[in-house]
Amino acid sequence: MQNLQRQQQSPSNQERQTEIECIQEVMLLLDNLFNREEATVKSVLDCLYDVGSIRLINQKVSIKALRGPLKGIARFTKPVFRIFALRWFKKNSPWLITRWLFNQVKFEDKPSASQPTDDEVTLIDVVPVQNTLPPLVEKQAAEINSLRDRVSWLTVTVIVLAFLGCLNLLT
Repeated sequence: MQNLQRQQQSPSNQERQTEIECIQEVMLLLDNLFNREEATVKSVLDCLYDVGSIRLINQKVSIKALRGPLKGIARFTKPVFRIFALRWFKKNSPWLITRWLFNQVKFEDKPSASQPTDDEVTLIDVVPVQNTLPPLVEKQAAEINSLRDRVSWLTVTVIVLAFLGCLNLLT
């Protein structure tokens, strides 16, 4: 009886071959779509670059005075990004999208590990971090914060010097 159930659950070689052919066909169709609609892909990548670069600058640069010039520099680097991003997109996206789509059509009986059931959900008591850290860890955390501040200042200095160097080249 169990052997019959296993045979019904496991796909046959013909079904597996059909599945592989379908995966290859979807990849080919996506590849063809991206080649035909290159202008659309470029437009999508440009929009993603605009949003991503602004968010990255706002998130990583704490000095508001530097954000404007950095956003201007980001606009100048967009054509270089577009060349590399388009090449990467055409090479990797058909496979990534195909794999994601076929993962969507897998019908598994057990729930996925990323979505725990109601029985598995447990509440965690949150203890303030300051009370649980030993003195050595607190000292290391202070050193890490100090190093982060130094890196931030060095980054700002390099950006300002690069900007001034660009201005000297223009004059």
